[in-house]
Amino acid sequence: MDKKRVLEIDRRHIWHPYTQMKDYEGRDPEVIVRAEGLKLYTAEDRVLYDTISSWWCNLHGHLHPRLNRALREQLERLEHVNFAGFTHPYAAEVVERLLKFLPEKLTRFFFSDNGSTAVEVALKMAFQYWQNRGETRRTRFLALKEAYHGDTLGAVSVGGVDLFFRLYRPLTFETFRAPAPYCYRCPENPSPDFTRDASEVRCDFWCLKELRRILEEHAEEICAVIVEPRLLAAGGMIVYPAEYLRRLRALCDRYEVFLIFDEVATGFGRTGAMFALETAGVVPDILCLSKGLTAGYLPLALTVTTEEIYQAFYADYLEGKTFYHGHTFTANPLACAVAAENLKIFEEEKPLEKGARVREFFHRRLLELFFDRPYVGDIRYLGYVGAVELVRHRHTKEPFPPELRLGFRVYMSSLAEGVVLRPLGDVIYWFLPLCVTEEELEEILSRSLRVIEGVVGSLS
Repeated sequence: MDKKRVLEIDRRHIWHPYTQMKDYEGRDPEVIVRAEGLKLYTAEDRVLYDTISSWWCNLHGHLHPRLNRALREQLERLEHVNFAGFTHPYAAEVVERLLKFLPEKLTRFFFSDNGSTAVEVALKMAFQYWQNRGETRRTRFLALKEAYHGDTLGAVSVGGVDLFFRLYRPLTFETFRAPAPYCYRCPENPSPDFTRDASEVRCDFWCLKELRRILEEHAEEICAVIVEPRLLAAGGMIVYPAEYLRRLRALCDRYEVFLIFDEVATGFGRTGAMFALETAGVVPDILCLSKGLTAGYLPLALTVTTEEIYQAFYADYLEGKTFYHGHTFTANPLACAVAAENLKIFEEEKPLEKGARVREFFHRRLLELFFDRPYVGDIRYLGYVGAVELVRHRHTKEPFPPELRLGFRVYMSSLAEGVVLRPLGDVIYWFLPLCVTEEELEEILSRSLRVIEGVVGSLS
């Protein structure tokens, strides 16, 4: 199908996600026809650097030969089978390989098919655990402002990004909310210095005080606390200290509520460790995984939990403790085969060890290129993720007026420059695959700087 026909059908019939379609009234979306490594190719054979890993899921570059081969071979064996009452070796291999990377406490795996459903499973699992135990008052969750856990209604209920979720609040259940560990905009952190990787942040964790108060007053009503460890992704690529998680784990233990880690975005090496929980030495009671599980090839998700939680559901059928949750494509064999090969790549090729120098280069160049730009309020990074927060006045942290749509202007200009800078408000970020090289980083960051300078300069 040629470009003209694709765009004709798209304009007449297709409704794109997280997109105000009127923005494309007078412009066409890019038509992507193929990809390789970090590069996307348009119908005109223009090259775009995929600097957001195709919505944070691509890990080893597009069309990785080992992943391609695993998928082709699986197509000759089994494409799909009901996973209720059946099992297959491809799911078992995923579990066996993943156990090598996870804390010993996490031993029970529930398959689903995307990040939102992994979170839905975790919420229902935590809720039903207490119901099965007879603690029926525990019906609520504690989540963070600026958090994002998916777009299904349970995930929306614990989400905290008002731009995305405010309209849907009447459809959701009530959740306790605590301040996010947003170091740059902390009222007790007036320092003009950048967040960086948050390792040098020194504070008494003002953001935890409200969370502690909620637990003190309402612990008997709360099933679990849910957080994105070390990085609030859709909230603005907010990097925060590992110590926050250690203190949070202690609070959950003290008040006997579960701790859920949503590692849908942070898992599988993106933070420089296999899982972000490793950077804090904290083990949750429930762990949500997706996106990078199949290296961006196919939808697959896991909610991983403890033997203690699993045993609360293990009973005679007539006791009514069965976990009634499932998805048609639960543990899809095609997705499992790719996930297993992805985990073999981590085990055999050790991309995180090999990428240590590249990550250091990435962080250093971010600082060198953006350190003295008057419109850059904050620079933050963790592993393969980096971000700059654009502001009108650096010292007052005053944001640009929303009507300027600065981030959107940067995005549209970036495409002409051959990079994909899809913003979060006025936060411009890079969410890179583990295969990125220093040469590619230099090219990506240089082009990004030209784009941002040009857009900000046009406003004056």
